[in-house]
Formats: sequence, structure tokens, C-alpha cells
Amino acid sequence: MARVLIVGAGLSGSLCAALLRKETAHPLHLAVWDKAGDSGGRMTTARSPHNPRSTVDLGAQYITCTPHYAKKHQSFYDELLAHGILKPLTSPIEGMVMKEGDYNFMAPQGVSSIIKHYLNESGADICFRQCVTQINLRNDKWEVSKETGSPEQFDIVVLTMPVPQILQLQGDIANASSEIGPSLVIHTTVPFGVTHLEHSVEDVQELIFQQLETILPGLPRPVATKCQKWRYSQVTHAAANYPGQLTLHRKPFLVCGGDGFTHSNFDGCIASALCVLEALKNHI
Repeated sequence: MARVLIVGAGLSGSLCAALLRKETAHPLHLAVWDKAGDSGGRMTTARSPHNPRSTVDLGAQYITCTPHYAKKHQSFYDELLAHGILKPLTSPIEGMVMKEGDYNFMAPQGVSSIIKHYLNESGADICFRQCVTQINLRNDKWEVSKETGSPEQFDIVVLTMPVPQILQLQGDIANASSEIGPSLVIHTTVPFGVTHLEHSVEDVQELIFQQLETILPGLPRPVATKCQKWRYSQVTHAAANYPGQLTLHRKPFLVCGGDGFTHSNFDGCIASALCVLEALKNHI
């Protein structure tokens, strides 16, 4: 019997577990681990210590179904509606952006009831406060280590926690996907570049890392970095009327081209090249 571990008891993990149980013809041992004390992930419902029926959703407040997914995922919505886990959202919410064809739903028992429904459907062994730290290959199986307790082996491991947490995992998993690690490119804004144009690369790079930490907290420091300064990154003031080219001298012929004479994008470069070609036709 295959042993399958799903790490992360949020919506993706719980639904994966339910679908595996439903769609797999062969028997399997299914386990779901989460480092938190309860399921839900970013769809967590908190309950009052004085009255368990008093709840508040800390993550997603409601679910919006677009026309595209209304058809593609209709069976999932139908199931949750039939079980009373979802109900149409009829009360207006301040700041809600309504688009034509969208449907909004809420969970009367709290949004985490969706996750609990799928976990119940999966029949998986669910363990909380299981923080995975390492994943290593052992005799064609994955040996999964955690902060407490002994390592366990599985035939299949599915990781559904946030990507920064996946990147922090140690062991053979670091080389599992490819010998070439992931690359991350960060572009700054033009005003940032102008402000720091003459600053040292080291100082600017540290500023970028600090901002990146606020966007992706916990992201590991890179193995290698390259901080590229584009002194002329894009055109902010193109030539008047966007001529496409500028002829400086005719005999012998000297012409200027590039996105500085059109628009600072792919199509602007094409337009300039065509204008240069047109200008050169009578001089070749």
C-alpha cells in the first residue's frame, strides 16, 4: 500500500487529499501534516472561548466565483452548496468590487468548514503541530523529518505550504527538482533607480533585499546575486512627435534610431527599425 504525505492542511492540501481518496483506484495510506494547531491555513476560523458558535474568519471572508470557473469547477460549488457549507452571499460588503457574471458565497459555519469537509472526505490521518524540516531520499522513498518525533518514510510527498516555507526545507529536496536552482529577478521602479543611481551596488542591493523581505518574509538568502544598474533603463521623454528616427547627416548618411524616437517597448523598437529602414532605402 502506497504511503502518501500531504504537507499543509489548507484548502489546496485538504482538497488534494479528498481527490486522491476519491479518484485513486488502489488502496493508499494518506497522511496530512500541518505545523499549526488546526486546519485551515489562510482560511482559518477563530471561535470565541465563551461561545463556540461565535466565529470570525481570519483569512478569506467570502469566495468569488467568476463565470470562467463557474463552468469549470461547477461540481465543487454544487457539492459545497448541497452540504450547506457554502451559501450565496446576499449582504453587501463595503469596498466589494462586483464584476458582471461574478457570484459570491459565504460559509455559515466559518470558511475553515470547507477545509474540514475535504479532510473528512479524505479519511486521512491528520496530524497537527508537525513542522517538517528535512526531506531526504532513502531507498527510493522520501524520509521526512520534523522538529519533534522520529522521521517517517513515504512513497509520495505533496507540499502545499507557502513557497518560502518550501524553500527553507533542508535535505535532498534542495536538489530534487533540478541541478539548477530557482532564479528570482527583482526590478525596481524608475524613481528608485534615479534616486540611487550614483550609490554603490552593495548599498542598493541591501535596500532591495530589505524590501524583498517584506514581500516574501523568510525567503532564504541567495547563493549568488547580480545587481545590474541600468543607467538608461527606459525612455521617459521621447523625441517630439515620435519620428522613429533622426537623420543627422545625409552625405555620408548618419541616422539615429531606437526607442528614444518612438516608445520604450518592444513595438517601439520595431517601429523605429522600420523608420530607419525607410530612411536608408534611397541611400543604399
